[in-house]
Amino acid sequence: QVQLVESGGGLVQAGGSLGLSCAGSGRTFDRYAVGWFRQAPGKEREFVAAIDWSGGSTYYADSVKGRFTISRDNAKNSVYLRMNSLKPEDTAMYYCAAQLYGGGSSRKTLYEYWGQGTQVTVSS
Repeated sequence: QVQLVESGGGLVQAGGSLGLSCAGSGRTFDRYAVGWFRQAPGKEREFVAAIDWSGGSTYYADSVKGRFTISRDNAKNSVYLRMNSLKPEDTAMYYCAAQLYGGGSSRKTLYEYWGQGTQVTVSS
């Protein structure tokens, strides 16, 4: 099992940057692919970015490609999401999720563990 805790959310102006962190518990965190998803009020949870268990492959939603960067440090049991050039439409609750030996999928149903989320608000 793994427990996930997100941090780093907050309020930022459009065009600004934020960095999110996802801290995982357990000795086997490096065996998990991690995805970031977001959910705005009244909308479905959507894929943002994912990284495979080794960190060798990354994937992004078209809406964030070129602006967001996902990375991981397995020695620190952490996955990061660097968000640049933020837009008001990036406003949402951001969640990280983990899939054992995953390749980094955009399908939220494949992820076994989820964090509680961290709020990101981008003002115009």
